[in-house]
Amino acid sequence: MSENDYLQAIVEAVIEGEEDDAAEATRSAVEANIDALEILNEGLMTGAEEVGKRFENGEYFLPELMLAGRALKASMEVVKPALLKKYEGTENKVKAKVISATVQTDIHDIGKNIVSSMLTAAGYEVTDMGVDVPVKSIIDKAEEIGAQVICLSALLTTSMPFMKDVIEILKARGIREKYIVLVGGASVNETWSKHIGADGTARNAADAVKVVHTLISA
Repeated sequence: MSENDYLQAIVEAVIEGEEDDAAEATRSAVEANIDALEILNEGLMTGAEEVGKRFENGEYFLPELMLAGRALKASMEVVKPALLKKYEGTENKVKAKVISATVQTDIHDIGKNIVSSMLTAAGYEVTDMGVDVPVKSIIDKAEEIGAQVICLSALLTTSMPFMKDVIEILKARGIREKYIVLVGGASVNETWSKHIGADGTARNAADAVKVVHTLISA
């Protein structure tokens, strides 16, 4: 099998929501010595992005989303040790507290889960608040644990304005400068990030780690 065959098997298993197949395909890729970041970005993320598109277009519904999420979680458990090994002892291993959440009215968590796992593997202390999280709860939790970074996710375009609400409330409370705020999701881009006053966005989980590391180190 070629590297592409291994990765495509992961993509298809995630899209189909086949938990056991996803874990086995990921295990095969790891055993074939395919780079952990390739597995993450070209396998898991590619599958997750396709699931997101189908959900956004009305081709997939909550049951399919949940199955894909389980398949993705199973794959992440397999690849996580390889990610930890990759980042262990490198300059990217930075200790900082991160809040991760899918904003209110949005139940999509596939991309968020990948980013959370990737940041954890890179040495960050991540508090994942889950999905459909109220704006106030995100800010209160960040204050409670003394976080430095807030990562906000949204798949639905109708949920994206709540990202702006988080930033506006941080400003209103006079604590905006305390936090690095990153935004992500299928419809989120650099233009949107700048428009709402976020500190940045990333096209995939590996880039998210790089962005966090760069901003933390600045």
